[in-house]
Amino acid sequence: MEVVHVTEDAEVFTCNAFLAIGEDGQTTLVDAGAWDGVVDEVRSHTDDVDAVVMTHQHGDHVERLEAVVEAFDPAVYAYADHPTRTHALEDGDTVRIGDEAFDVVYTPGHADDHVSFVSESALFSGDVVVHDDGAFDYGSFGRTDMAGQSRERLIESIRDLLERMPEGVEHMYAGHGGVFHGDVRDVVETALERAEKRESKYPDE
Repeated sequence: MEVVHVTEDAEVFTCNAFLAIGEDGQTTLVDAGAWDGVVDEVRSHTDDVDAVVMTHQHGDHVERLEAVVEAFDPAVYAYADHPTRTHALEDGDTVRIGDEAFDVVYTPGHADDHVSFVSESALFSGDVVVHDDGAFDYGSFGRTDMAGQSRERLIESIRDLLERMPEGVEHMYAGHGGVFHGDVRDVVETALERAEKRESKYPDE
């Protein structure tokens, strides 16, 4: 499966949106981002998007969702209700991304509707865990300093994610920061250790 970071060249604040292209031609967009150019960038790689799967519905992840749906008419998978949603996700579901089956893990704390997707080889972690984001390198975690967010719930979510992550996951595609290839479990464990210290990630947190 090829995974393309389709918002990599964006010059506005956006999440990382990833286009997964299976060897069988199945295409899945993970998050839609907030960059006006995302539809054109996706079209430079494929004529069709079969599905969009959403990690959560913060603005930087969903701002261009309706434009993507208008352009490609995909199935839309999301945990929380959205006008474009066609399939509701629940913890423990299985969803196809590209040509791989991913387990849906409910991971709130950064957002009440946050889910992560994990397969035998890859993790789409949204904002619950990231590799590097300017606050920490090699294992960081989503911010929890805004209304409705919870560091305690985030810590619980990272623990759940580790329990349900298979050994040998080598690719992590997070909502912010860089893509990571290597020992993903170690990165997630490092993020958990940092979160458990209860240290402020941002000065005003």
